[in-house]
Amino acid sequence: MNETVLSRSVLAAHCCLTLVDSAPLRTHELTRAVDSAMSLARKILSDIPAAHEACVKATGLTLSSESEHLEYLLSDIGIPAPPLLKSEHLSLDVSLSRIVDGLELHHKLLQEIKELLTSTEELTLLLADITDLSAQVHKMQQLAQIPTESQKTTFPAISPQLSSDYHVQVAIHLCLQQLRSFTHDVFRSLRHIAASN
Repeated sequence: MNETVLSRSVLAAHCCLTLVDSAPLRTHELTRAVDSAMSLARKILSDIPAAHEACVKATGLTLSSESEHLEYLLSDIGIPAPPLLKSEHLSLDVSLSRIVDGLELHHKLLQEIKELLTSTEELTLLLADITDLSAQVHKMQQLAQIPTESQKTTFPAISPQLSSDYHVQVAIHLCLQQLRSFTHDVFRSLRHIAASN
């Protein structure tokens, strides 16, 4: 065997070993990324009550209150529903893509409403948490080698429908309730991913 053939054989063997060694490493990194994402989801859930208390002053709009009587305003204001995450039969790429889309949706909604509020410190912290979780899920997509498309979530602006302070209060109330429900679904999805990994 001449030197060229020998060198190529050694290089090929090294590449194979690298690929074999990198698979468990990626799995370990993905597990750590899922754990970090779950921690961030818990942080969002723990920060929502403070943001609600600081931003929602209207009587009767508590975080735990039922919103059936406000459903007509939900459609009038034009608050979009987030992607569904309740099925455990979703593939990893679909789950992560829907999580990112839902987080981006709520970030845009809350950012728009924030411009109409006076007390925004707690909401700013919550928006930062949402950004951090979205970045972490993007990292999971990279580690899982899932191709991602840069697709911006678009929906009509809701601020033109917020014609009174009460409508602003209802909008932030409904958005935070929806974010809490969505984040619970995100946490369950992440837990399912962790168990399957």
